[in-house]
Amino acid sequence: MYLGIDIGTSVTKAAVFDEQGAARSVEMRPNRLDSLREGWFEQDPVEVLGSVAAVVRAAVASSGTTPDAVGLTAQGDGVWLLDEQGHAVRPAISWLDSRAAPVLQRWVESGVIEKTFRHNGNAMFPGSAAPILAWLAENEPHSLDHAATAGYCKDMVMQRLTGLRATDASDASLPFLDPNTRIYDPEVLAWCGLSGRADLLAPVVDPIPVAQLNAEAAELLELRVATPVSAGPFDLAACALGSGVTEPGEGHLIVGTTLACQVLVDTLDTSGEPAGMTLSTLTPGRWLRAMPAMVGCAAIDWVLDLVGESHGSLDHLLAASPVGAHDVTCLPYFSPAGERAPFLEPRARASFDRLTVQTSKADLVRATCEAVAYAARHCFEVAGLTGDVVMCGGGTRSESWLQIFADVLNRPVRLARRSETGARGAVLAALSTLGRDFDATTWTTPARVIEPDSVRAVRYGEGYAAYRRRIEKTRAVWKEAS
Repeated sequence: MYLGIDIGTSVTKAAVFDEQGAARSVEMRPNRLDSLREGWFEQDPVEVLGSVAAVVRAAVASSGTTPDAVGLTAQGDGVWLLDEQGHAVRPAISWLDSRAAPVLQRWVESGVIEKTFRHNGNAMFPGSAAPILAWLAENEPHSLDHAATAGYCKDMVMQRLTGLRATDASDASLPFLDPNTRIYDPEVLAWCGLSGRADLLAPVVDPIPVAQLNAEAAELLELRVATPVSAGPFDLAACALGSGVTEPGEGHLIVGTTLACQVLVDTLDTSGEPAGMTLSTLTPGRWLRAMPAMVGCAAIDWVLDLVGESHGSLDHLLAASPVGAHDVTCLPYFSPAGERAPFLEPRARASFDRLTVQTSKADLVRATCEAVAYAARHCFEVAGLTGDVVMCGGGTRSESWLQIFADVLNRPVRLARRSETGARGAVLAALSTLGRDFDATTWTTPARVIEPDSVRAVRYGEGYAAYRRRIEKTRAVWKEAS
């Protein structure tokens, strides 16, 4: 048996898998996200570690067995400042945070963003490590002075469980890693004014860090001392691995809090408008061209709350409004941090158009669902999708929304094997790194395939073209507002 742990922004999950990849038990606990002021989002690392302990104990007890290995994955980006023992120096600054937006704007204007993207295929956003570290250097230098590591969520958990201070190439990719050498690039650090803080970056271990569970952590998790623990890749790459994305050109879509669109590539492309990420995978020479739009299910959560409905009503509401939502349209940029993919615009904001007194709450919901699907198509086009698409995430529970995605993308969509895709990918990475025998095809066989409807695909093709035209007009307005 193998244990996978996926530490998300809002939920921590643990799943125990057997040798064929079947989930014998799954447990989850919510994580608290604090917002002390508008645009600021932080998490308490002590609470996050406590959620890990709770789900692990519950999942292992429910499975009735003891895992032979543990694989960790977690939310990426943000900054988790730790001391020498891996304890928090201050609350973690989440990837959702926008306090560093002024830093990012300076870097856009001075050309740092452009230079970095042309160098490594990564476009920074306010919640990525570099602008947050620069903000801390300007506003909280004492926090950096007292820290030994500026790491990521899974790195904090790994150090507390095993004592190992390390990260992997996927988390390190944005923005300091050279994608070819897989080591930190001093030029990028210099461009960001962070050369003097390079010692805060944890060593990158290829393909992922592996260590043994220490006595204190074994007691906390109620597992055996010296159980092998691996850390990585972080959640975007772990979900692609757990969904069976193996061939260049294949796409992967996570419909979660964010809308994470990824394409596996074997060529580093730094052309085009700076946007998205180029994430190193376990295999040198293979990258995930990732376009993680800031809002996915969060947009649906907001509009459902606005109209006084719940997720259980989503399919019913979608059935009550036709394709095109009675001409109601939406731009789905609901994040206070703006957008990071498929374009970088911290001032991006959401909007609805063509509302009348006859607009129903079903129309608002459908327009939002269609807009999120259009955003996915936009991201995939920029990322270079040529093959099939695999989907996972909480948004895939809605049959009607799944069909909208297939129709908008106009291609078959494979639904990933259920039961915690990220945790599954973390275990697969662990087994591969530990040299264990396993059948990856069995572990990642899709649950089913959703075929597009040809008539609706034509309608959505027209709707998508209109969506792209609205974006171009509105981007000019956002820039004027600066």
